[in-house]
Amino acid sequence: MKVAIVMGSKSDYPVVQKAEKMLEKFGVEYETRIISAHRTPKQAEAFAEGAEANGFGCIIAAAGKAAHLAGVLAATTPLPVIGLPMKSSTMDGLDSLLSVVQMPKGVPVATVAIDGAENAALLAVQILSTADAGLRQAVKDFKKQQEEEIVALDREFNENKDSI
Repeated sequence: MKVAIVMGSKSDYPVVQKAEKMLEKFGVEYETRIISAHRTPKQAEAFAEGAEANGFGCIIAAAGKAAHLAGVLAATTPLPVIGLPMKSSTMDGLDSLLSVVQMPKGVPVATVAIDGAENAALLAVQILSTADAGLRQAVKDFKKQQEEEIVALDREFNENKDSI
């Protein structure tokens, strides 16, 4: 299975690239598209309706300001949707976060931090790993690696903190 990354605007791409890199790290196939909930609503609906048949296992929806993209996609697909609120100039991304997280009953959207592309990708990988034992092991290995890195940093810090 692959992950769909849908962004509302090309300006979201510098953040979305971080999600792409994380998916690549796990060897997860993805497709990135620009589809606007407001300017191309028919295309958004058609994409969401066909996502499952097109081999996607989940969707990451990146949008800023009135960030309705995740909700529009979630309303139309049975697949899990992960909302990636984008930092905007208006309210530093708080408007995006609230637009993504405040979904009505019956239209769930998992939501990550503002510009939290890496976590959006990791959550997508974890979702896909429920049906892929190899991917699940890769997630476990990733978490172990993170643990080892922090343990090493702690050890190095405590050995050298007097010289800081």
